[in-house]
Amino acid sequence: MSDLFAPDGGWRVRILDLSAGAEDNIVEEIGGFPTLMHANAFARRYVRDSVERCRTSGMSAKDVLDSWFAFGEDALVVDAGEGGWRSAAELGTFVDHRAAAEDRDWRALDPRRMDLDDDDESGE
Repeated sequence: MSDLFAPDGGWRVRILDLSAGAEDNIVEEIGGFPTLMHANAFARRYVRDSVERCRTSGMSAKDVLDSWFAFGEDALVVDAGEGGWRSAAELGTFVDHRAAAEDRDWRALDPRRMDLDDDDESGE
């Protein structure tokens, strides 16, 4: 599937609770991503932030990974097939290297925030 064939309502990213606290591990689905690239970037940053929230000073990479699998959140782009970003592709790099602030800022890419910003501009 390509960006030219975005599902109705845009691409969706599914957030999964790895601690299994939610039914089927699904915490929520966020829709409205206009392109697959946008959805992939959001999913990547969301997971990157989750890994960093699981990291504490002095932890080894294995400790960070174990903590993420116990308490973290994963993200996947729904119905993206091979074009969708997968945490497994970069998880090793994430646990080995701390993230810069901009690599964790999933909120800047959140379409729900963009909807709020649009409402503010229209005076509603």
